[in-house]
Amino acid sequence: MTKALSVVRSILFFLYMAITVVPWGAAVCICAPFLSADQIYRWCINWVALAHHGSRWICGVKKRVIGMENVPSAADATGAVILASKHQSTWETFAFPVVMPHPLAYVFKKELIYVPFFGWAMARMDMIHIDRSRRTEAWNKVAEQGRRLSGLGKWVIMFPEGTRSARGAQGTYKSGATRLAIATGVPVVPIAVDSARCWPRKSFWLKPGVVTISIGKPISPEGREPEEMMREVEAWIEAEMRRLDPEAYVTA
Repeated sequence: MTKALSVVRSILFFLYMAITVVPWGAAVCICAPFLSADQIYRWCINWVALAHHGSRWICGVKKRVIGMENVPSAADATGAVILASKHQSTWETFAFPVVMPHPLAYVFKKELIYVPFFGWAMARMDMIHIDRSRRTEAWNKVAEQGRRLSGLGKWVIMFPEGTRSARGAQGTYKSGATRLAIATGVPVVPIAVDSARCWPRKSFWLKPGVVTISIGKPISPEGREPEEMMREVEAWIEAEMRRLDPEAYVTA
């Protein structure tokens, strides 16, 4: 496929998202007072699934998932985990709710809730939006809400690097996910995803290809310290990234 055609398809994809998000977001905002938290989640995830599948239908971005045996099945209502994922693209934020067998609760920066329609609907979901400039207050909110959501059978998902990293780059891994795991007694599942090969950060150009989501074995928080536990999460994710996308990590 030529670059020009790929760019045209990317433009069509973003138009598709813009056109569909307006009625969806408006409907969620209007109906939210009359819906339960689970119903709001299902409404929202239906649009997320549309966006995710649209990246395949329009732009040719396919997915491959390995390691699903490392997370509890949909039938295991008591199987709580905390997901700690590599973050390279917007793509995985749309893909994870589609792939995972349990409802997810993202920890995200509060600025997103001000995005018209998309953010307004996110604000109605039972998730954890934080002010990253107030670190102590943010952590207290993550700990409190994380315990509650885990008790409801939802999986908290966090991006330890805090923001999207460029293809082949490694950010600073922060220990929020492992702190929450130790506070709640819930294991952490590390995830590697090479989405930047198809949808790089800060880019509106999607390239056709296959994105791999690789799910690691759960890491128990029993007897662990947050920083030391996060180093294990980081080591697995970064080693797996180099296995999935070796050409991105070639050095002179």
